[in-house]
Amino acid sequence: MRVLIIEDDEQTRKALEAHLTSESYTVDTADNGETGSYIARTNDYDLILLDNMLPKKMGLDVCKDIRNAGKKTPIILVSVVSDIQEKVALLESGADDYLTKPFSFSELHARMKALLRRPYTISEEVITLDDLTVDVSRHTVKKGEKNVYLTRKEFMLLECLMKNGGQVVSRAQIMEQVWNYDSDPFSNTIEAHVRNLRKKLDKGKKKLIHTVSGRGYKLDRQK
Repeated sequence: MRVLIIEDDEQTRKALEAHLTSESYTVDTADNGETGSYIARTNDYDLILLDNMLPKKMGLDVCKDIRNAGKKTPIILVSVVSDIQEKVALLESGADDYLTKPFSFSELHARMKALLRRPYTISEEVITLDDLTVDVSRHTVKKGEKNVYLTRKEFMLLECLMKNGGQVVSRAQIMEQVWNYDSDPFSNTIEAHVRNLRKKLDKGKKKLIHTVSGRGYKLDRQK
């Protein structure tokens, strides 16, 4: 899951980024409304966490920008003001939910999970291919009856390939969905993680992870 945090307070932004990263989200950040609006409109996210009081452009206007660009990404608007009128105005600007500061991580996580269950972002929580089973919500992987331990990034890479089962996923798509906005697209980190996944999942002669020369990778029936 890829999340964008638009928050000008550095301490809050870094705390949110650290928390969501620890929960296996890929996180991008912006510290002002102008930059946040641009990033949100030119990239695909599963959810946007948007502060209302921002330099350069208010959260309400950023939210309108995103909706006017045709993006349906769930947006949680955050504000220190709990006034009903402001809540109504923010929700009418296109936000899906409203969170008042200060808030707990547990409340944020519950709100995020509720939004991510909605029809336009819903995805299978348990994905299977041959004898491989990935439980997205529990972050578990089984090969046959055996549990397979994966690092956070290995799991996110496998989830990306599983959700595109049978289709080629390019390096650019993987970099966008699994790594963040600032990652180096020319590094060999993808190849290294694919190698590690193969060691853990591809036992014997039958392979699940296939390299498509010049195009990327795909997860397909064992061959």
